[in-house]
Amino acid sequence: MRITLLSVLFAGIALGGLPEAKGEPNLERRAKLALENADASLTGARDAYAKQDLERTANQLKEVEESLELARESLAETGKDPRRRPKAFKSGEGRTRELIRRMDSLENAMDLNDRTLLAGAKAKLREVHEEWLLGIMTGRKKVDP
Repeated sequence: MRITLLSVLFAGIALGGLPEAKGEPNLERRAKLALENADASLTGARDAYAKQDLERTANQLKEVEESLELARESLAETGKDPRRRPKAFKSGEGRTRELIRRMDSLENAMDLNDRTLLAGAKAKLREVHEEWLLGIMTGRKKVDP
């Protein structure tokens, strides 16, 4: 009983959300917390959709977008070259790759009419993932054609 209560307590502390991530002074840690929040928000969106709460689903997906943007900005602010010092970028790229898989799974579970809710979050997720991947692989940022 105590172990379960403690694990729930620690899980609640670990999932402080976007405000906690924004308050983190270490930029790489901030990006990691933002990606963790994006993961938790995507789970929340899936749960809300399962209950047919479309408003909460949309709010959770908006938080996914905000978290991804915070992670992108945080890693950009480090001033590190993704090719020379790829640790945080590789970690973020792997995390976003997993989020893409989860979002695709959610999209497949959704009604065709409800899939428009995912459009913004899905576009932001793919954009951030591609930017980090290209940064690691080519050493430069994505250039829009």
